[in-house]
Amino acid sequence: MSATETTSGVSFALSDEQRALRELAREFAAKEIRPVAADYDERSQHPADVIAKAHEVGLMNPHIPEEYGGPGLSAFEQILIGEELAWGCSGIATSIVANILGSLPVLLAGSDEQKRIWLTPLLEEPLLCSFALTEPGAGSDVSAIQTTAELRDGDYVLNGSKMFITNAGQAAWFVVFASTDREAGHRGLSAFVVPAESEGVVVEEHLDKLGQRATDTSALAFHEVRVPAANRLGEEGEGFKIAMRTLDLTRPGTAAGAVGVARAAFEHAVEYSKSRVQFGQPIAINQGVNFLVADMAAEIEAARLLTWQAAWLIDQGERATLQSSYAKRFTADTAMKVTTDAVQIFGGYGYMKEYPVEKLMRDAKLFQIYEGTSQIQRLVIAREIFLPRDS
Repeated sequence: MSATETTSGVSFALSDEQRALRELAREFAAKEIRPVAADYDERSQHPADVIAKAHEVGLMNPHIPEEYGGPGLSAFEQILIGEELAWGCSGIATSIVANILGSLPVLLAGSDEQKRIWLTPLLEEPLLCSFALTEPGAGSDVSAIQTTAELRDGDYVLNGSKMFITNAGQAAWFVVFASTDREAGHRGLSAFVVPAESEGVVVEEHLDKLGQRATDTSALAFHEVRVPAANRLGEEGEGFKIAMRTLDLTRPGTAAGAVGVARAAFEHAVEYSKSRVQFGQPIAINQGVNFLVADMAAEIEAARLLTWQAAWLIDQGERATLQSSYAKRFTADTAMKVTTDAVQIFGGYGYMKEYPVEKLMRDAKLFQIYEGTSQIQRLVIAREIFLPRDS
């Protein structure tokens, strides 16, 4: 029996192809992302050139099936890419991988024709798309969505606004969740593909964020936007189901990004603690430091394994709501803890922008907020424990 297997036959070994894929992403992150990450962060600028390079080497849209021209990578293979890109810079990585979140509703609920119309162009050039769910007054409470879609003369007319939308200012199209029946609450939500060039679509402002500043995050408004009925995904009232299924499937990818940030902070902390001399010896010798580093290492490994488990379940066709929330909650909180401890190990230097851990700590915070806060993940976990559902 190999060292990577248990008696039950579960293996943690990567195939040659998976190792090559991970190495491709790691090399890209080292050569194309890390050298420019601080500059994009400082200017809060959309990394269009890096996105174009990622598209060229095949690191974008890994989830699109081969039948639509994509690579058709598994969820597990997608998180291998995601961890490495976020190790380079989670802001730039989010700009690259957000197409998965933006286009997954089409893949899940779209007709064959809709998939060919909207997904195939993403493979031909570095186009971006956005997932437009959150609103100024409706974040975790999806039932509070105020954007409406009214059927008029065969088209839907959208009115409302969205907030904190990733890549919104750069997207070619959005998947917008709007209410087609206000009285039905979340059961009245429907999903629509809305081209960014549609009359009445307004990108209201680029939002200035604490961290992950290389990702364009913007507010949107929809003023009497006419959307053909052919652009509706699924049936009326299926929007909530589409959104929740999408998030179940994307949370392992977000978790992988948190692992990448934590790993980067850990590596910087190890190197610094070996070279920084205090009281005549490297600070790595001090128990107060090396215990912090030991905890970082263990928690990152645990976070990665939870992420791998969730992705593996998805690839087996299993319902992974609980495991995806385990992974998202634990990795987000781990990234925040590890990056904070890394700043502590660097001391006063860690608080300076000249050193990398300051940025990593700012970037880590967002993992506890987007795609469901850490508190929402706890709520999902508790509901799955006390009110379990069949797969």
